[in-house]
Amino acid sequence: MGSSVVVLGAGMVGVSVALHLRQRGLDVVLVDRQNPGEGASFGNGGLIQREAVHPHAFPRTVAELWRIARNNSVDAVYHPLALPGLTSPLLRYWWHSEPERYLKLCADYAKLIVTCLDEHMALAKPAGATDLLRPIGWMRLYNSPQQLETALAEAAVMHRDHGVNYQALDSDALAAAEPHLKVRRTGALHWTDPYSVSDPHALTNAYARLFLSLGGQFILGDATTLKQDGAGWRVQTSEGPVQAEQVVVALGIAANKVTEPLGYSPPLFGKRGYHYHFGLQGNAVLNHPFIDVASGFLLAPMRAGIRLTTGAEFARDGAEPTPVQLARAEPIARSLLPLAEKVEDKPWMGVRPCTPDMLPIIGRLPKRQNVWAAFGHAHQGLTLGPTTGRLLADMMTGEKPFIDPTPYRAERF
Repeated sequence: MGSSVVVLGAGMVGVSVALHLRQRGLDVVLVDRQNPGEGASFGNGGLIQREAVHPHAFPRTVAELWRIARNNSVDAVYHPLALPGLTSPLLRYWWHSEPERYLKLCADYAKLIVTCLDEHMALAKPAGATDLLRPIGWMRLYNSPQQLETALAEAAVMHRDHGVNYQALDSDALAAAEPHLKVRRTGALHWTDPYSVSDPHALTNAYARLFLSLGGQFILGDATTLKQDGAGWRVQTSEGPVQAEQVVVALGIAANKVTEPLGYSPPLFGKRGYHYHFGLQGNAVLNHPFIDVASGFLLAPMRAGIRLTTGAEFARDGAEPTPVQLARAEPIARSLLPLAEKVEDKPWMGVRPCTPDMLPIIGRLPKRQNVWAAFGHAHQGLTLGPTTGRLLADMMTGEKPFIDPTPYRAERF
């Protein structure tokens, strides 16, 4: 195997891949057009989701499809002009969400998810970043006894099958846990395993600093300039061309811009998301991240304030931001918590890179011995970055992979 690698993409996944390769002694250059952690890794719910053994499936009921089709919800919106270009991947997404197929892919997905806490801690400790990983979990709030009962029954199955831990809270216990909620709810499902990250950008940067301290390099550059150079590869950067024997594509939703010229074009599609930070009035606090199920968005305590994050927006590549979900969510959020003014002048927007079968693409590109993929993590790039880094580094260095990589192979598309 070649000992020099260029990793394209400096989000949580790319940084984790670069770090694991450097820990194994390879010469690694990390390249991105912006500084580490400033893409989709910057704006998310800040959760290392140990409970997320079931990925987000495409809605299957007529009622749910009709609700989304009306295009006036908080959790999912779409640009009508984007639908023709999304028809094929969304139909495949719907096909893979058929219950029997979905259960099979959940088993493969869970094999990655169950490792996430240990793999993050294995990097956070030497990076001096354990203070960013708060072991407080997160909550789903319910105002329907039947919905709460159903959720707890599903949680019990997840505990049995995948070791997911949780706690049921009644209305009084929820009020005690979150005394500044302005509403009463029937109860909550508290996922107790996940880490809540107080600053996702800072966590990615901490891993990047560890990579640099071990002798890795980070250079600003343009991944789309990647060209074959003899038996290796060359990419243009702010410091001139960088050459390497192997290349890893960890570019999230932009991955196809690099892989298509190499003959590989998986059916990636994007789910755009937005966030704002708010202050809290007086001495109010929020102790745990939570989703109010009736409202459809996440509120999470962060260093910068209370982060309000949206669900999914489907739009054409390069379309102007349209943060209508934030506009719909803000008054509802203010009815839940005593929010003060916004911290930022304008909202942040990023794009989650999704695959129709909900599994990331991890492994060698078809017919390319020295090009590797690490993208398509959808909602869980922050969660699965270190796991992906370790798995891909095992494969690239000829070690026995600590997880069977077969379900995530690029050849499936």
